[in-house]
Amino acid sequence: MACAYSPSSQLIACGGLDNKCSVVPLSFDDDILQKKRWASVATHTSYMSCCMFLRSDNLLLTGSGDSTCAIWDVESGQLIQNFHGHTGDVFAIDVPRCDTGNVFISAGADKHTLVWDIRTGLCVQSFDGHEADINTVRFHPNGDAFATGSDDASCRLFDLRADRQVCIYEKESILFPVNGVDFSASGRILFAGYGDYRVGVWDSLKAVRHTALYGHENRISCLKTSPDGTAICTASWDCTIRV
Repeated sequence: MACAYSPSSQLIACGGLDNKCSVVPLSFDDDILQKKRWASVATHTSYMSCCMFLRSDNLLLTGSGDSTCAIWDVESGQLIQNFHGHTGDVFAIDVPRCDTGNVFISAGADKHTLVWDIRTGLCVQSFDGHEADINTVRFHPNGDAFATGSDDASCRLFDLRADRQVCIYEKESILFPVNGVDFSASGRILFAGYGDYRVGVWDSLKAVRHTALYGHENRISCLKTSPDGTAICTASWDCTIRV
């Protein structure tokens, strides 16, 4: 259900319905499917929905169906910090791209997005507005705002400094869930992957959809823009990945 590359690209973390997150060293000389090379790092009391490395190869951030997020030491597997505050399954997490701050965001089935202080484990901001599960969250490139996508068929933009929602991206003709969002390198474009097999391309400031990208034959499960902003990659229930 979840996977992530480490900053060095030497490790990959993956987790799912076994409630665990395992870390595997990458090597072109070895078979990564050999289970003996897998190290179990994180263990929740319900399924692992999302994971990502935090600042280095040695810190792993996870989110789970047990309504919590956690930070783990990759080498020892020790729990460093637990984050309690959601009242439903956690579906998505993200950290600012600059990754110089001490916060991350999480969202899920309780329709709320929470901002966490990594140092204290406390929730410092809470945002609502969606009318159904939040499936995806992504920080704006400047780190001062973030976008969410929900089963209510809308995306929303929240400003951390203003402590409120500033934009909503929706159309009456869009009836399907949003399963993935990401920004262009400048932050001016918001990409949204929907359950109707399309990617919506939105002006993040004007909340106007410029166009839609077609090609998949089933719902889009996630998407990500390339680091240089020149391409976007999508994954789908049609068993394909497209760039």
